[in-house]
Amino acid sequence: MEINDKFSLKGKIAWVTGASYGIGFAIAQAYHKAGAAIVFNDIGKEQLDKGLDAYKAAGIPVHGYICDVTDEKTVNETAAKIEKEVGVVDILVNNAGVIKRVPMTEMNAADFRLVIDVDLNAPFIVAKAVIPSMIKKGGGKIINICSMMSELGRETVSAYAAAKGGLKMLTKNIASEFGQFNIQCNGLGPGYIETPQTAPLRERQGDGSRHPFDQFIIAKTPAARWGKPEDLEGPAVFLASNASDFVNGHILYVDGGILAYIGKQP
Repeated sequence: MEINDKFSLKGKIAWVTGASYGIGFAIAQAYHKAGAAIVFNDIGKEQLDKGLDAYKAAGIPVHGYICDVTDEKTVNETAAKIEKEVGVVDILVNNAGVIKRVPMTEMNAADFRLVIDVDLNAPFIVAKAVIPSMIKKGGGKIINICSMMSELGRETVSAYAAAKGGLKMLTKNIASEFGQFNIQCNGLGPGYIETPQTAPLRERQGDGSRHPFDQFIIAKTPAARWGKPEDLEGPAVFLASNASDFVNGHILYVDGGILAYIGKQP
């Protein structure tokens, strides 16, 4: 196989959960460029329609489904529908997620459980729904969207860090349990990425200075910038392609070097 062919996703079917916008949309767009057919889902009709419009505007053919990834019955029905209407999923990206920034002592248990349910239980549910068909087909790729909070803690994100730390270990365990069936399960760990959701944190202040959080991220990142969605394209395609067939249980951090850096001396 030629080296370029190793990175091709031609003929593959990729399901990216929660990919109406942001990081999930960027990954789906990259997979389309690499030749894959794209499937995505979102929790409601309004979110799904916005996603369908975004893909149409980008010129990307897509199959969209309404699916709550925390509901096992709905996920199983959606997986069966995708297999019937599109084909067996070759690449699953567990991207759907939620974060609640609340100090731990002020966070109620229901909100903690919600974050765990969406960010940890859902990847388990969706992976479990596609693995049997991957085994029958002879292999597949599962990519869990982890986080630097899979490795680090920070104020106000106790639930998110707990979920993403658990997702890192779920990734390793899926790799351990299903590697014998030619299924590779890896994690992709974005750093701080320029998305509409992070735009308020990058706005210039009234005096022209950077937002305090923006200053903090720039100082902590050896690349001295935020990541862009396109920075995730190559790593995401690599983990979905034949080029990563002997990479399993690994978390690939795309963070500009934050996790390698202790920070500048004051």
